[in-house]
Formats: sequence, C-alpha cells, structure tokens
Amino acid sequence: MTIEYDPNRSGFIALVCYKDGEKRYALLPKSVKVGDEFVVSENAEVKIGNRLPLRKIPVGTFVYNVELKPKGGAKLGRSAGNYAEVVAQDAGHTDLKLPSSEVRKVLDTCWASIGEVSNDENRLVNIGKAGRSRWLGIRPTVRGTAMNAVDHPYGGGEGRQGRGTRRAKTRWGKPVGKGQKSRYPKKYSNYLIVSRRKVGKKRE
Repeated sequence: MTIEYDPNRSGFIALVCYKDGEKRYALLPKSVKVGDEFVVSENAEVKIGNRLPLRKIPVGTFVYNVELKPKGGAKLGRSAGNYAEVVAQDAGHTDLKLPSSEVRKVLDTCWASIGEVSNDENRLVNIGKAGRSRWLGIRPTVRGTAMNAVDHPYGGGEGRQGRGTRRAKTRWGKPVGKGQKSRYPKKYSNYLIVSRRKVGKKRE
C-alpha cells in the first residue's frame, strides 16, 4: 500500500494490506514498489518479497529478515542493503553466508524473505556535523590517550606518548578491535558456525 520511513531502522518499511483486510508493517525489499503483491506461504514462488521456509529456497538465492529459531522472529539481514546468501542445504540445516562473511547453519524450518533490504544508499549518508550525531543519540568519543592515567590504561604520560602496549584494550582492560576475538569460546552456538568472519586488514 505505502512505502514509509522508519526512524528506528535504516531500511524502509511498507504498510501491507492482507486479503482479509488486516494491515501490518513489513520490512521492504529492494525494487518493490507500491501496488506490488507478495505471498507468505510454504508453497510461495521464489520471487522478491515472498516469504517461505529456508528448505524451500534454492542455493544461490539472496534472503533477508531470516529467523534463527522457528517462530522466533527475524534476526538476521535486517539493516539497509543487507542480505544473506543461501550456500547449501544439508540434513535439516541451511548454510547461510552472512554480510560479515561468516557462514552459519540455520534450521531449515526457519522462515526468510527473498531479496535484499531496501535503501542500500543509506551507507552513503554524510552526517555532516556533530549536532546531527547528537540527534541520533551518539555522544562524543574521547580517545584513551587524551585522558588522565586514572581514567584509561592509555592515559597520562608527558606530551603525546604512545599507548605503550601492542594490544588495543578498553578502559576496563578488555581486548578490543584490531582483529581481537571477543566471542565467548564455549558459546552454545559454536557448532553452527561453518566458517568464521574475516577480521583484520585485507591483504591484496
């Protein structure tokens, strides 16, 4: 029915009218316009906007709004321009390549929508000024080296002193950024991850 802006997410949303007259909001896929129809059904055609279980989706298809648990609500591939690629169907699981380059198994009874999330030009937006960041709820970021020694592991020192340690860390001493691993090593879902995301500098 209508395509609308939503301040709570980067992609656009659509007000959808079902055949029984009920109206709901749905995350809008790319290249869908007002008046288009899409189907939510196990037997739906593999067409942009349609929603169906992962086991019915062929390898190589781009999907978005993907559930991690059946009837648990969509969790993956929801921000502007994002999608996951179906790379394999295997014994009750579907392998998805996520935007982070991680390949992960998801139960094939979970549902997903066909296509990519709309508004992929969102990444080109230039904030332009500090005040606009504040409107978005983003507060100023102070560098650790600019702080006093009492406030941060990198603080203090005479003049512009180096941080004195190779490994980047937070003000609480935890490793951060620069390809450091922050995932809990015994996390319950480790067996579902086929290959980890690529981190660190890209080498040509």
